Amino acid sequence: MSSDPNPYQLRIIQQDGKERVFDIIRKKYVVLTPEEWVRQHIIHYLINEHKFPKALISVEKQLLLNGLTKRTDIVLYNRRANPILIVECKSPDVALNQAVVDQAARYNLTLRVPWLWVTNGTKHAICKITLDTESWQWVDELPGVNDLLGGE
Repeated sequence: MSSDPNPYQLRIIQQDGKERVFDIIRKKYVVLTPEEWVRQHIIHYLINEHKFPKALISVEKQLLLNGLTKRTDIVLYNRRANPILIVECKSPDVALNQAVVDQAARYNLTLRVPWLWVTNGTKHAICKITLDTESWQWVDELPGVNDLLGGE
């Protein structure tokens, strides 16, 4: 990721005394929190650098987990509408620790994706999951878009 603090030229406005950023997936302005800053940069990175189709990205997807409603930060889908990657975004001042990884892993109990990515915008942890054996392998970078989509 770029060292420029706003490499993707996010559209930011002042509204009701708060900074808001335009989310190109949800197609609306949302309050610009530190976590939202990270989420928006990851979205733009996935689209601009990784060439992931915008139509296959979901933001703040609601899911039911142990009777509780939760929201994932970002979920990527393949062209058959199957979820393939959960991205859990944290504020830059939040350490990437086991609790953060566990949060993404709990979401995966419902979504059953083969990839998890946790990030605070400066540090990243990416994991390949083999669902049938429930084994995890930490990797250095996200695979290419064709590999993520399963060569579709």
